[in-house]
Order: sequence, then C-alpha cells, then structure tokens
Amino acid sequence: MKRSAELLHMDVHVDESEPSASVLVLLKKLRPHWSQQDVRMKAFTEGITNHLLGCSVDESECLLVRVYGHQTELFVDRQREVEIFRLLHAHSCGPQIYCTFQNGICYQFVPGHVLEDRLLYQPSIYRLIAAEMARIHSIRPPNVHPPERLLWLKLSRLLTLLENSGKLDGQSSASAPQLPSLARLSTEAESLERHLSTLGSPTVLCHNDLLTKNIIHDRERGTVKFIDYEYAEYNYQAFDLGNHFNEFAGVQDLDYSRYPSKHLQKDWLEAYLLSYKNCTGQEVVVSRDEVTQLYVQVCKFSLASNFFWGLWAVLQSFYSSIDFDFRRYAMARLNRYFQKKEEYFSLK
Repeated sequence: MKRSAELLHMDVHVDESEPSASVLVLLKKLRPHWSQQDVRMKAFTEGITNHLLGCSVDESECLLVRVYGHQTELFVDRQREVEIFRLLHAHSCGPQIYCTFQNGICYQFVPGHVLEDRLLYQPSIYRLIAAEMARIHSIRPPNVHPPERLLWLKLSRLLTLLENSGKLDGQSSASAPQLPSLARLSTEAESLERHLSTLGSPTVLCHNDLLTKNIIHDRERGTVKFIDYEYAEYNYQAFDLGNHFNEFAGVQDLDYSRYPSKHLQKDWLEAYLLSYKNCTGQEVVVSRDEVTQLYVQVCKFSLASNFFWGLWAVLQSFYSSIDFDFRRYAMARLNRYFQKKEEYFSLK
C-alpha cells in the first residue's frame, strides 16, 4: 500500500455555501476529460458531521466531494482518516480516495442504495452486515506494533475539548434541559474504563459509526458495503458491534423502541462469529457460550457508544453549522446510557 503522503493534495478551499467554482477546479485536475458545463452536482443531506456533494457528467461515474464540518478537526484526526481510508481500499473494503484538499477529500462513489431501516431486522440482510463487519475486523494493522485502542483516547479528548470550551457548566436551564456537568461526565468516563477494560474484548479495525446511512445495499448483487470511514480506527470489537445495535434507534428521530431484541442480537452475533473465524483462519464452529459471552460484552460496550456520541453531540452543538438539533440528540444518547448502565453493568 502506498503511503498516504503520496496521495494527491490540491491547494483548494471549498466554500460549503458556494461550492461549485472550487469543486470544478478539483474536477478539472481529477477528471480533465469531463466537460465542465456538463458537470452535475447533487448535495447529500443525511450526514450530520460534514457536507457531501456528488459530481458526475453521466451514469458511468460519480465522484464524492466531502467538505469537513466546522471545527471537526478538533476531534477527527484527518491524516489518520486518510491512512485508514487507504488501508480499507487496499483490502477491498472501502472506496478509492482520489485527493485531499484544504478542507476535505474526494473519493469514489459506491453504487447501490442506502439501506432502508426496516431491512436491519431481516436475517438475510443483517447476516450480510455481520459478515462485512467481520471482514473489516479481520484486517491486520500494517505494522507489527499492537495498535492503540481509539475509545479511551477519544473520550479523553472530547472531555478536554468540553472543558476548554467553558460552555458546559455555564449552560442555562431556562432555554433547554440541563446536560450533565463536566465533573459528572468525567466520573462516568472513569467508571466505564474501569469496567470495560477488564472484559477482554479484542482490538480490531472498527468502523465505529455504522448507522443505516453508512450501509450501501446493492440489491442486484445481494451485497452490502460500508461507507464514511471518518471515525474508523482500531478499537474494541464489542464497541463496534454495540454501536451498530444502538444505531437501530435512528438519528433524526431517535427511538430506542427500535433497539434489536436479545434474540435478534444473538442470531446476528452468531453469524458474525462464524464469518470472523472464517476470515481469521480459525475453526468455523461457534458455541452457545461464545455467543452469550459476546452478547454480554456488546451490551456493556453499547453503553460506551451512547456515552461517546453523547459527548460528541454536546461538542457539535457548540460548533457545528449543520442544521441539526445536536443538544436534543446528546440528551437522548446520554439518557439511554444512564438508563441502561446498572442493568448492563450487572450482566455476567
């Protein structure tokens, strides 16, 4: 795999409110055979971190231009994102990246349709998702050193950014519900690390943000592919799984009544373990005890997922220019964490 330093970088800044002119500069270099007057641009509005634009002249090819959200470099390592992007592409698990520019990247469009929420509960579909996740989890790091886990570093970073903002403990209760204090959040982070670090969940390459809009379903081929690897990094296996189950609840209309049943989770996890063992060269046999052990780990790490995205959303509410109620989302994720903490911590 080529080093990310060799990737084309263009000294262009794309204005998210008026992107056309600067995007055409990128395309003139990347696709010189495209007639500029024939270029069509389509904004994708599902994301709540960045601005995304699809560019094409016909049906044969589409390039995606992602403009990074305001201040997202505070909590996303953009250089590391490119490295992981290229690692995944080298293993046929992610699209090709074409270039970076001052405030974003250009990369390959993955054909298919964004997975419908209702299909998350269909065994033929969720077993495809489980198998694709197992394939990504089996990718070894490109060097011999054990990779550092993302979770505790990211949580610490988010707490530091919240502290530096000075906004969390000065919030007004008149305009919106009170978020937990910084001291409370710091105590919870320490509690999570103490409890989850002892569970023995292996470190694997994780997507870390597998919500429905990041799953592309190719109906004709009967396959699924994952996109948007912005938060991908080596992390606890059970975090990635628990995070995906949390995403059954949705984003725009968060509803935890859609959280998968215990039966569905165990069937999903059995399919995952069979694929993971196959991808890593182990005997492809899965016992009931193995499924139960992973189920317990996943329940516990789903707490960390809600806590992480709760903190993330608090920070986004301070800085993001995206039209989304980040404070409401933060409250929903953190409330779920507190509601389930005692129940999941007590699982054996």
